Amino acid sequence: MLERIGGSITGPKGRWITILVWIAAAVLLTLTLPAVGDEEKNNAPNLLPDSPSVVADEMMNRYFPNASGVPALLVWHRADGLTEQDYSYTQQLTTKLMNEPLESQGELIPLDRMPLPALISLASEDGTTFVQPISFQEGTETELLKHNLEKLQTMVQEITGADPFAADIGDGSQLSARISGPVGIFVDATALFQNADFVLLLATVILVLVLLLVIYRSPILAVIPLIGVGFAYLVTSPLLGVLASEGWITVDSQAIAIMTVLLFGAGTDYCLFFITRFRQELTLVESRREAMRRSFKGASGAIAMSGFTVVIALLALLAAHFGAYDRFAVPFSLSILIMGIASLTLVPALLAVFGRASFFPFIPRTEEQAERRAAQRGQAYRRPNPEKKLGMKIGKLVITRPWTVIVTTVLLLGVLAGFAPSINYSYDLLSGFPEDMPSREGFATIGEAFPQGELAPVTVMVKAEEGRENVAEALRGVSLVAEADDAVQSTVDEAYASYRVILDTNPYSLEAMETIPKLRAAASEALGQGGEEGTADLVWIAGATAQQYDDKTLQDRDNRVIIPLVIGLIMLLLLLYLRSVTATLYLVATVLLSYAAALGLGWIILHHLMGYDSIQGSIPLYAFVFLIALGEDYNIFMISSIWQKRKRMPLLQAIKEGVSDTGGVITSAGLILAGTFAVLASLPLQVLVQFGLITAIGVLMDTFIVRPFLVPAITAVLGRWAFWPAKEKNMESGARTETAKR
Repeated sequence: MLERIGGSITGPKGRWITILVWIAAAVLLTLTLPAVGDEEKNNAPNLLPDSPSVVADEMMNRYFPNASGVPALLVWHRADGLTEQDYSYTQQLTTKLMNEPLESQGELIPLDRMPLPALISLASEDGTTFVQPISFQEGTETELLKHNLEKLQTMVQEITGADPFAADIGDGSQLSARISGPVGIFVDATALFQNADFVLLLATVILVLVLLLVIYRSPILAVIPLIGVGFAYLVTSPLLGVLASEGWITVDSQAIAIMTVLLFGAGTDYCLFFITRFRQELTLVESRREAMRRSFKGASGAIAMSGFTVVIALLALLAAHFGAYDRFAVPFSLSILIMGIASLTLVPALLAVFGRASFFPFIPRTEEQAERRAAQRGQAYRRPNPEKKLGMKIGKLVITRPWTVIVTTVLLLGVLAGFAPSINYSYDLLSGFPEDMPSREGFATIGEAFPQGELAPVTVMVKAEEGRENVAEALRGVSLVAEADDAVQSTVDEAYASYRVILDTNPYSLEAMETIPKLRAAASEALGQGGEEGTADLVWIAGATAQQYDDKTLQDRDNRVIIPLVIGLIMLLLLLYLRSVTATLYLVATVLLSYAAALGLGWIILHHLMGYDSIQGSIPLYAFVFLIALGEDYNIFMISSIWQKRKRMPLLQAIKEGVSDTGGVITSAGLILAGTFAVLASLPLQVLVQFGLITAIGVLMDTFIVRPFLVPAITAVLGRWAFWPAKEKNMESGARTETAKR
């Protein structure tokens, strides 16, 4: 079946038809459908509609419409102290915004009608900093927010006659201004991801091209995988674009940036798996068409299974409740599916066109061809000795001293994995941004002059006829609360009251998030409800800190659901493909061990060498899904080689040759995949630095420890039980039959 398909795709007519079909598909889809980049929605919610903070925001909009909205905080600062002229700038800006409101602008504090002493009283105690809030309607599109902030900066420049946004905050003689708060942070974060798209694409292409040239030293061979990946991207982008435009999926810039890395990294791997098999067959048969037919038979099953494993693992993210996880599922899985198809159609067709010339100047030949060529040149032909290959030496070590290999590798990975439980996790949004990002500079300025909680106050809303006078005092008694304002009664329904709470710590930190249930409990007790029980319809908590708390709750839930789901799905696929319970168990176990070791080593590097106090809470799940799926790719490709060889030779010899035959391609593929993920570490976003580093470490562990040493050593120790419940006599019969044929 596979041979016939391969023959149709790579035949004299089929190869050109295949290439033309891909060209036509790429052109047609690109011209008729929107690109995925045009459909990005970077303000898509991460929380479920019934999440407590989402419900609280809705309640605030309903009963306190004047207090609703998302604020941008314009931070005015002069290190030597703000002057009367500086305060007049805030009043002039308020007047201008009143007369020429920005689109989707909310209510403004009437600073222009305040006397100077009242304005000064709103500044910091040292008189250096003044925070001017400007709110916008919730759900405002990212591009509109960005446009509004740019227009706001222009207004400030016109009023001051200078550019305080470019002024040095530490220069005492200059008036500086920065836009922070939820809106400023969100716009800056979106810009960082948007700028990362092109940088990632360019850096990834250059890296893959250089690595291919270094590894294979063939210009044609270096370009063929990139052509395959490029066409896969050209087809994937408009398909995702139309899915997003129809509202079936949601895509954001972060998902598209990482998808690009995954497509080039994993896609190149699949191309190399086929290319390597084709090169091996060209050394055995003279006909390139026969070599292609045999390559398809030998490699297509493992490639298809590897790709399908990754697709299924990534689709498991659809079970997530956290929006950022869910948004990754379709772009990642669809890109890998299309790349898998390209690696089994377009790439073989291109190889069929170029034939042996694909590997120029190191063209693979059969021994007979090599002998004839040497004779024509008057040179002596030296038969290669496969036993001298590094792969054969590793294979020999694995089968002669398997227990030594197992104990050594498991001990090494186990020690590194032992550092994983000590990892500190953070859900602090700001700490992941560059220190010179304007919104982070503004936050730092606020933190030095005011309680840091001023950046994002917490709002507690209650519904009660009695006991409301006790709530404010109860909130002030909660740890980390710097101040809590008295009740503000709703003008819509007098039964509702709200309280503005300022924390004395970073409102995006883990310790701030831990105050949310404490605030709820305090308000409930003040109302005579005795704790959190039964307060769902009486106490609501809104604000960025409450949202972060709900983010963590959903992420913790997704970790508990998705990790077992991915493991179960991959075990099922391996069982169906290998038909061996034993092999399925130890292949999954080894990848899980390397994943834990990657987390441990990543933490050692990030914490002890790079100075990080914590890693982002989303990293473990992201790294797990990629490493468990991509790690099994290499295991499947290697174990498939051993399985095939086992049919015609003793098991230990099959292991030895399987390790040798797959060593070069898996090492090359691992280096390329790790390199593409490492590109993420070059970006100015800590979450991408951490994700890229840990994933690259995991890929390298699978490439250089698990695949060449641990898995084959376990297979050697288990012997015939590695195939259980397959019957050993069937294996032996197949080996004898194959030997007789030869």
